Amino acid sequence: MSEFINNREQHGEDQNSERQELLKTIFWDLYNGKDVDQVKAFVDEKLGKVTVDEIAQLSKYQKELLEEKDLSQSEFERISAAHLSIIEGNIIEVQYPQDIPGHPVHTFCRENRELESLLQSKLIPSKEAFETEDSTDNVYKLIDNCNSLYGIDKHFTRKEQLLFPYLEKYGINAPSVNMWRLDDYIRDSIKEVKKLLTDYNGEKEKVLNTLDYIIEQVTAMIYREEHILFPMAMSHLTEDEWINIAHESDEIGYCLTGPAAVWKPKRHDIESKAFGEGYIKLETGVLSLNQMELMLNHLPVDITFIDHNDIVRYFSHGKERVFARTKAIIGRTVQNCHPPKSAHIVEAILEDFKSGKKDCEDFWIKFKDKYVYIRYFAVRDEQNEYMGTLEFTQNIDPIQAIEGEKRILS
Repeated sequence: MSEFINNREQHGEDQNSERQELLKTIFWDLYNGKDVDQVKAFVDEKLGKVTVDEIAQLSKYQKELLEEKDLSQSEFERISAAHLSIIEGNIIEVQYPQDIPGHPVHTFCRENRELESLLQSKLIPSKEAFETEDSTDNVYKLIDNCNSLYGIDKHFTRKEQLLFPYLEKYGINAPSVNMWRLDDYIRDSIKEVKKLLTDYNGEKEKVLNTLDYIIEQVTAMIYREEHILFPMAMSHLTEDEWINIAHESDEIGYCLTGPAAVWKPKRHDIESKAFGEGYIKLETGVLSLNQMELMLNHLPVDITFIDHNDIVRYFSHGKERVFARTKAIIGRTVQNCHPPKSAHIVEAILEDFKSGKKDCEDFWIKFKDKYVYIRYFAVRDEQNEYMGTLEFTQNIDPIQAIEGEKRILS
């Protein structure tokens, strides 16, 4: 009997290996420009229904290609659209809790329904009216709709900063690169069309083309999330991990709507961990853990520490952070905490620090209503060995506004 079982296991492994090879063939066919309809027919014949894990494998090949080649936006979008085209209708459906109010997936789906409603009932009719007549009134209506649509940034940010880190812990890294890149294309396009409309000078065709692109990409992203990403996450993440995501979501915010309720799983209750009573002896004093955390959180700057393996180990939690941080980034590589388009900058800074070429790097940018000064410092021990990087972020608008002198208490 055991021999029979082993044979069956071997047969199953062989079958899985064959499917993986077929998936790889499919990917390279798409990359090399083979007709999508032919590839889809091949999938229908040879593979039939595919699982979300097999789709993840396709995305993994795309991630590896991105790391190997510098794909243009159009080429990346072409391959992504081809992937979506061949799997639509072929996915083995996985049940996930759309009916549990307050669960993060339920909230994501609620937002998607609102986004669909915004597209269908407002943005598309406004676009059609603008196409007929690009009057000032029609321009203003489109600007208003695009402002509402940019709320999708919070939806994407929760996905990127909360959901992706947990998937990475299970070895699922492709969404962090592939989907985040597509999210950024959508964000950039909404910003672009808002600028075109705000400074409208008759570029009607460009506005219409950008709007068509946004509508197409948002619709496709909703499908990717609900048929691939969320089922994939539901099959891997634990209930406690989902509870952590639900708790962290408020800090980032929501798109067009919010959770239908506070999710309280019956089987679990996360208790707040009591803060340690211990003391830390430092070279220049002794602090309790409570005093140390309060001190760090009261600094008028944001601090993040990344260890020598590029893992985020700590961030301060002041009242007014410049950039949103969630606890999900702890234990995550810093490269995966940044959008793909800026990850190479982070990598370059870390390489310079590790090699000893530099000890610090400064940036200053306009961000919303703030003027932000960002500083990176290499942290080295007594033997000058690299131990990590300290990120220091501060809103310097109030400092730049200082004039004259202040010598007495007021």
